[in-house]
Amino acid sequence: MKRLLLLRLAQRGGKCWFSFLGAVTFYTCIPIPVSWPLNFRGIARWAPTVGLLIGGILAVVDAALQQLGMPILTCTALVVVSWVAVTGGLHLDGVMDTADGLAVQDEHRRLEVMTDSATGAFGAMAATALLLLKTTALTDIETYRWLALITAAAWGRWGQVVAIGFYPYLKPTGKGAFHKEAIQLPQDILGGFILLLGLGGLPWWLDGDWWSSLAMVVVGCSLAIAVGAWFHRQLGGHTGDTYGAVVEWTEALFLCFLTTIWG
Repeated sequence: MKRLLLLRLAQRGGKCWFSFLGAVTFYTCIPIPVSWPLNFRGIARWAPTVGLLIGGILAVVDAALQQLGMPILTCTALVVVSWVAVTGGLHLDGVMDTADGLAVQDEHRRLEVMTDSATGAFGAMAATALLLLKTTALTDIETYRWLALITAAAWGRWGQVVAIGFYPYLKPTGKGAFHKEAIQLPQDILGGFILLLGLGGLPWWLDGDWWSSLAMVVVGCSLAIAVGAWFHRQLGGHTGDTYGAVVEWTEALFLCFLTTIWG
C-alpha cells in the first residue's frame, strides 16, 4: 500500500516537474533537452514561478556586474537587455503589437493590425518607453535590487494569469488560446498569489520593514489586476499579445513604484 502511494506521488511529481519545464521552455529561452517529455497543458499556472526564476537569474547577473565595479547605469542597462534576452522578447513583442493595434481608431481593425508581424511607429515608441522606464527605475532603486527584479517579474506574470482567467480570449486560435482552455480557477490564481505573498514578506522578515512588505503586496496585486483590466476595457478581451503586454507593463510600473520606497 505504501509502495503504491509512493509510486502515485512520484508520478504526480513527475507530471508537475515536466509541466513546469514546459512553462520554462514556452516563456523563456533557457535551454531544456528536447528529449525530455515536456507537458505544455496548463502551463500558465507556473508563470509566476517562472517569473521568480527569471528574476533570480537577473539578480545574479546584477550582483556579478556590480562586483566587477561596473557603474550602476551601465549595469542596469545590461540587466534590462538580459531581461529581454532570457524571454526571447516574447512579451516585448506583445507590447509592440498591442500598441500598434490600440493606435487604430477603427475598433474592428485592431485585432487585424495586431496580427501583422510588421512593427509600426506606435509599437516602437511603446517598446522604447517601456525599456526606458525599466532602466531608469531600476537605476534609482538602491536597496533590495535583487528582490525588486524577482517580484517585478513574478507580479507581471501573475497579472497574466489573472487576465487569462477572468477575461475572454478574442481569437479562435493563437498562442494564448490553449492557456485559456486549460486555466483552472481559482487555484491557478491563488497559487501564484500565495507565492508572491511570501516574497512580499521578505523585507518584514529580514529587516522588520513591514511597511515595504505591505506596500509591495498591495501595489503589486493592484497593478497586475489594473493593467489587465485596462486592456480588456480597450479591446473587450485579451489575446496572446495583450497577455505579453500585461507582463511587461506590470513589471515596469511596479519597478517605478519601488523607487518610492527603495530609491
